Amino acid sequence: MAKRILLYKDAGVDIDAGERFVQLIKSLAQRTFTPGVKGSIGGFAALFAPDLSAYERPVLVASTDGVGTKLKVASLMGRYDTIGIDLVAMCVNDVVVTGAVPLFFLDYFATARLDVERGVEIIQGVAQGCLEAGCALVGGETAEMPGFYPAGEFEMAGFVVGMVDEAKIVDGTSICPGDAIIGLASQGLHSNGYSLARRVLLDELKLKLDDKVADLATPLGEELLRPTRIYVKTILSLLQSFHIKGMAHITGGGMPGNIIRILPPGSKAVIEKGRWEIPPIFKLIEKGGVPEEEMWRTFNNGIGMVLVTASSEAERLAQEARKLGEKVSAIGEVVAGQGVEIV
Repeated sequence: MAKRILLYKDAGVDIDAGERFVQLIKSLAQRTFTPGVKGSIGGFAALFAPDLSAYERPVLVASTDGVGTKLKVASLMGRYDTIGIDLVAMCVNDVVVTGAVPLFFLDYFATARLDVERGVEIIQGVAQGCLEAGCALVGGETAEMPGFYPAGEFEMAGFVVGMVDEAKIVDGTSICPGDAIIGLASQGLHSNGYSLARRVLLDELKLKLDDKVADLATPLGEELLRPTRIYVKTILSLLQSFHIKGMAHITGGGMPGNIIRILPPGSKAVIEKGRWEIPPIFKLIEKGGVPEEEMWRTFNNGIGMVLVTASSEAERLAQEARKLGEKVSAIGEVVAGQGVEIV
């Protein structure tokens, strides 16, 4: 009896599909290319030559992140065009809070079996996010891992590198009592707290993703897939005219867990929660049985980015941010003490 011939495809890995996928996404990536990009998609590594003429002492800034269980909502909805934006946003927002310009981005996409159409839809979102952030999508990795991921499941991770002049690094060290705290509105849940949100909304409240819920502008699933807002261009513009002492991207841990990361000893952030409108999706989750304290520790509650500046500059900064398309609120102040208090 002749021995059966086994191919890699028989084990669940389709090399031809992978090569077709790369060809389909090349044009998406090339749309994002900036002058520093050298070469094209498909090499062993990406090459980037930054323009250092504007930097006296350039410092590289790097970040990596994912989208978490928001991916599950995308799978349940069968819609994948927004989670790529989320992936970029989670990384570039973390870089820009240091004052850095995001230069280039790479993604990692792993699945049981590559669905080329779904993969292209995801990368379309990644490319869109890179365009919004002004950085180049220079490459990535696509991994088929049958037997490791359940059928239909997938995971994503993103990586970004930026640059800032050492003298212009924003790190919060100059924050002091009397400074003002400005909040830039979020676009919903962004990419944090989805394990709790799904538990409350789908399991406890027995809602369906296509349900139209009172006060929500869209069906529930559409609301949950609102992409994370990318604040890069707004912040880089504001830094041209204002001295921003510290910035916090409000992700996992909420305001208490993120603002505290930029406060120097002797400074305490006091946030007045009545100064902005908390979007209905957060109120719906809280009604599902989540204590208020847990809401503040888990979700952004309507504020996606926090800026700290001298009180004398706060109003002008807020007005300029509004001109740049942001919804802005003066949400608190810095006082003597330690930690973050929400009152």
